[in-house]
Amino acid sequence: MLRLSELKLPLDHTDAELSAAVCRRLQLPPQALRGHQLVKCSVDARRHGAIALVYSLDLNLALSAVEQQRLLKRFAGDPHLRPAPDSAYRFVARAGADAAEALKQRPVVVGAGPCGYFAALLLAQMGLRPLLLERGKPVKQRSADTFGFWRGSQPFDPESNAQFGEGGAGTFSDGKLYSQVSEDPRLVRKVLEELVAAGANAEILTLHRPHIGTFKLATVVRGLRAHIEALGGEVRFGCLVQELVLEAGPSRQVRGVKLASGEIIASDHVAFAPGHSARDSFAALHRQGVAMQPKPFAIGVRIEHPQQLIDRARWGAAAGHPRLGPAEYKLVHHIAGGRDVYSFCMCPGGLVVGATSERGCVVTNGMSQHSRNERNANSALVVNVTLEDLEPWGQLPGDPLAGIAFQRHWEQRAFAAGGGDYRAPAQWVPDFLAGSSSDNNKGGVEASYQPGTRLSALDSCLPDFVIAALKEALPAFERRIPGYSGPGILITGVETRTSSPLRLNRDATTRESTNTPGLYPGGEGAGYAGGILSAAIDGIRLAEAIAINLLRPRLPGERDESVCDPA
Repeated sequence: MLRLSELKLPLDHTDAELSAAVCRRLQLPPQALRGHQLVKCSVDARRHGAIALVYSLDLNLALSAVEQQRLLKRFAGDPHLRPAPDSAYRFVARAGADAAEALKQRPVVVGAGPCGYFAALLLAQMGLRPLLLERGKPVKQRSADTFGFWRGSQPFDPESNAQFGEGGAGTFSDGKLYSQVSEDPRLVRKVLEELVAAGANAEILTLHRPHIGTFKLATVVRGLRAHIEALGGEVRFGCLVQELVLEAGPSRQVRGVKLASGEIIASDHVAFAPGHSARDSFAALHRQGVAMQPKPFAIGVRIEHPQQLIDRARWGAAAGHPRLGPAEYKLVHHIAGGRDVYSFCMCPGGLVVGATSERGCVVTNGMSQHSRNERNANSALVVNVTLEDLEPWGQLPGDPLAGIAFQRHWEQRAFAAGGGDYRAPAQWVPDFLAGSSSDNNKGGVEASYQPGTRLSALDSCLPDFVIAALKEALPAFERRIPGYSGPGILITGVETRTSSPLRLNRDATTRESTNTPGLYPGGEGAGYAGGILSAAIDGIRLAEAIAINLLRPRLPGERDESVCDPA
């Protein structure tokens, strides 16, 4: 097949018009196009009066191989017509029955978020029967606990909440499946295809900015678990890894994990994907001397707008068109001195929710269902936190746990400002800009935060440099989206869990810890991903690295290769 990209059509085109546009573009008669397969569809909204859909298509042409080569030669200067690339992911190593049986212990995966689940899935597809350990509960019970806490019908559970449990933090989010960095398209395709096989809508294979939604994510993670178990893997819940079992002496080779229950599970290969909020796990590894370092992150607030305001700003007169859906936005403002204020994890038609994992703390996050049909849009507005900002919060210079102490301090301040009952402090944007407390409902956007908000001032909940940066950025954002910072717009604090505040050091080739062989840190918590897609891809890479060690031990100086082909 040939792939044609950057084919633009107006919003209200028909399928026949799409086929005709392909033939015009390639200067072919209609009978030359047997059919086409949608690869990707995106929206070009740069001109409100002429919003277009942009297609990438794989074409089935009634042309011989020679005629296709002539066509390619004729369009040699057009970068948007090329042979369709091979996007299939293939394993190159698989354990036979004898090899799998010969393994002394199965590989262990810690954490049932996207990184851990994809590491376990790939290991299971390789025939390596992984054991996956998750501290929280299965997603059905976890969802009941989390929604019960939000609605005030259940107490907060530090082991079953928006951060801990099957599916990881991404389960209660918009379920976005795109990355801010370039990823290997074969790995992207592998992740998306496995998610569809586990229950996600097939549209994620073709949308430019796909998402799953919270309720659908719960179905998908159950599907991933079922696939792992069907292939000989095992998933255990309520299993908090308390520490690593390390070989005595300078080698520090991993020999297993010790659970909080006292149980010891032997394994020489442990994929560690705990998520960005596993503060007790990071502290435990730090006590054991596992190499780690502090990492910059960002903190700020959640801002809510009527979704219609964002739709009009992005789509103009086309707002509400069924082919567009709720609009998103991405904003960045550069502050003198090197700081940035930017939108993060924007949730169209979504809710602001409580995302703490510790008692006595308030943390905000955003989530959307697949339909994105709630009345408000919300997004984090965050400011980057540097290593210099974290230095006073560490026990020693360069303390990798300094960021945790920093986050926890502001989360506890938000808990107090919200009234000490897990309500979040909220403030009208004009009051925030004026430096005055919000103390009454002024008829603006209705706060969606669960378990509820308390109007107050956010000055006590954020560092001075964050407050100053937000006050500079909000008027700038108003100029880009009219009404963005105006009356009736609400901010809620605090958003602190944008990414992990530390990184577990690992070798770039083997993906093992730099000073603890057999430990494979990965995903967002370990500092190597930012979102569901990149975390899942990192899980695949961890599985590849473990398989290379288990099935084909590297010779000294040998280059690491991707592991492919399950057949």
